[in-house]
Amino acid sequence: MGKLFGTDGIRGVANRDLTPELAYRIGRIAAWLLGGNHEQPLFLIGRDTRLSGSMLEGSLTAGINSVGGQVRLLGIVSTPAVAYLTKHLQAVAGVVISASHNPIEDNGLKIFYGNGFKLPDALEEEIEKYYFQESDDLPRPLGSKLGQTFKDGDALEEYIAHLKACSPSLQGLDLVIDCAHGAACRVAGELLENLGAKVKMLHDEPDGSRINVNCGATDITDLQKEVLNSNASIGLAFDGDADRLIAVDEKGNEVDGDAIMAICAVDMAKKGLLKKNTLVATVMSNGGLDILAEKQGLKVIRTKVGDRYVLEKMVEGGYTLGGEQSGHIIFAEYATTGDGLLTALQLLKIVQENQQTLSELSSHLDRLPQVLVNQKVGTREGWSDNPHIKEAIQKIEQDLGEYGRILVRPSGTEAKIRVMLEAPLDKETLNQYAHSLAEIIAKEQS
Repeated sequence: MGKLFGTDGIRGVANRDLTPELAYRIGRIAAWLLGGNHEQPLFLIGRDTRLSGSMLEGSLTAGINSVGGQVRLLGIVSTPAVAYLTKHLQAVAGVVISASHNPIEDNGLKIFYGNGFKLPDALEEEIEKYYFQESDDLPRPLGSKLGQTFKDGDALEEYIAHLKACSPSLQGLDLVIDCAHGAACRVAGELLENLGAKVKMLHDEPDGSRINVNCGATDITDLQKEVLNSNASIGLAFDGDADRLIAVDEKGNEVDGDAIMAICAVDMAKKGLLKKNTLVATVMSNGGLDILAEKQGLKVIRTKVGDRYVLEKMVEGGYTLGGEQSGHIIFAEYATTGDGLLTALQLLKIVQENQQTLSELSSHLDRLPQVLVNQKVGTREGWSDNPHIKEAIQKIEQDLGEYGRILVRPSGTEAKIRVMLEAPLDKETLNQYAHSLAEIIAKEQS
C-alpha cells in the first residue's frame, strides 16, 4: 500500500501529486469515517492563499457533501484558526488546505479532529486503507440527505476574540509584520493595531503566486532591514499558513523558535505556569536550551521532528509549552497546535511586562554553533542503511568530539534530506563538515 500522510498531513505538487481527484476521495472517506453516527456531520474548511487552493477546496467539498457531510467554508484563514474553530463550533472535523512554508506549487491537506487536534496515526492509516482500495462502496445519499455547503465569513471573528482574550496591551511598541503573502494577511495587522501597537506591514497582500517567496518566516531578510530602517521595537514573520513565528529584535538579529521557547519557558516558570517545569522540544533544537534549562532548574524533553510529536508528548505528560526551532510553538493552555499570532502575543506580553528589549531577553540563551543543510535528493528512502553514508557520519562524529552531534533525517514533506551538525566549533568548520556529508548523501541518494 502507498502512503499519503507525512509528518504534517498530505502534501505534494498541486494538480500533479495532490490532484482534485485525490482531494475528492479524501473528502468522501474522511467524512464517512469521522462523521460516525452524526446525521449530516459538520466539517470546516479553510485555506491559505495558494493559487491551487480554490481548486482543491471545491473537490474536497464535493467529496464531503457526497456522503452527506455539511461544509462551512471559512475562506483564507490560518491553520490555528481552523483548529480552534473546529473545537469551538463543535464540528466533526476541520481541514486546512495549505502546504505551510513549502514553495508556491505545493499544497496540502491537514485534518483536525473535532477536539482541535491533528488526526492520530491510526485514523490516518484508516483513511489510507480506504483510499487505496480498488472499489468505492461508501454511501451516496440522495435528495434531502445530500450534504450542503455554506460560506462563513463571520467565524474568524470568534477566533480573533479568542486571541484578544489572552493578549496584553501593546501600547508603545513599534512593530514590523511580515505576512508572507499568506493567511496572516487577513488578521495580523488589524489585530496588533487594535491592541495598541504601531504597525508597519510587509508582504501583506494575499497573493498565492508569491506566498513564502523571499519573505515570511522562511526568509527574514526584508524584515531585518525594515526593523533597522524604521527603528522598530520588534519584527514578526509568519509563514504561509501562520502556524509558525520567527521574530527579529531591535538590533536586526533573528530570534528563532528556540529563543522564543527559552524566553517563554523562563517567564512561565517564574509565574508557576510551566507544568512540571518542563519544556518539550525536538531533536533539532539547539543544545543551548539544555544548558539554560539546567541553570534555571528546568527540564527539556526531546521528541522527533514535527509539531505533532511535540504535541503528543505534551498531552502525554501534561506539559504546557513545547515547540520547534522553526517557530512552531504550542501553548497548551490556549491552543491545540502551533499558532504564530498567539506566539507573537505571548512574546510581546513578556517584553511589555519585563520592560526589556527582545535582544536582552533572548541573550540568556547561549547557543552551541549549529549548521543545517537541506540536500535535495532523488529518493529519501534507504539512506540510513547505506554503508558510505554511515561511514561518513561515524568519521565526522569522531571529529566533532564529546559535545558534538549529527542529525540526519528525511524531510516529511519534500524530496530532501536534512543534515544538522552541532558542536563547540566555529561555524566555518561545521559548514565544511555538513556540506561534505550532504554531498555524499546527494551522490548516494540520486
